Amino acid sequence: MKLEAALWQRSYLYFVLFFLLAIFGFWLTYFTRIFEQESYRMHLHGLALMLWCLMLIVQPYLIRSKKNRLHKSIGKFSYFLVPLMLFSTLDLLKFKMDKNTVLDSLDYHFIALVVNALIAFVLFYGLAIFYRKQTTVHARYMVCTAFPMLTPITDRIIHIHFPSLLAYLPQIDGHPIAPVFGFAVVDLILLGLSIWDWRSHRRWNVFPLVLLLMLAYHYSVLNFHGFSFWQSFCNWFFKL
Repeated sequence: MKLEAALWQRSYLYFVLFFLLAIFGFWLTYFTRIFEQESYRMHLHGLALMLWCLMLIVQPYLIRSKKNRLHKSIGKFSYFLVPLMLFSTLDLLKFKMDKNTVLDSLDYHFIALVVNALIAFVLFYGLAIFYRKQTTVHARYMVCTAFPMLTPITDRIIHIHFPSLLAYLPQIDGHPIAPVFGFAVVDLILLGLSIWDWRSHRRWNVFPLVLLLMLAYHYSVLNFHGFSFWQSFCNWFFKL
């Protein structure tokens, strides 16, 4: 039960750490250059994701404090926030892609990194809402919405603070794929949570499924750039 308390009763503390890690990761590229951003899209996207991170902090704390009514009221705000996150992310992606004349393998990789992360996020969020009346399942899926967001943070930390690690990562067209590090961290955490949930509660219904979906997402990021169906989708998205 001590582990149970550490994982769930104090889960808001882990999301505080996640939020601080996000600020650290984006500190040099965004926060210290906040008035130098080339488009409002960066601010809209950043605001939407910061609000989601704050929700992940506040919501478990409200449950722990037995403020269920306020928890539900804030939860309803997610019906507006999630579409905003999707729109702002895709709008920013399209803005970045429009700078190209044609797409190459690295662009196909980047689109998979962003678009398929959104798909994973929506699946986890949708399952959390579907099981909103089953508290333990709902909470687990909400926790998992943070996992698709990790690589943008770890990518920047590696590129800015630990560039020597890039030499050990796989490459696409000569460019190191930094998300591999974030993928490994997520997969190890999910594997640990799956083992813990089975040993403690004989429960297989959340973390193993999320792990499989995240592995599928990771595969897509590392391999879809070479598939014709994905190239066709990306070229269609590019021409919108």
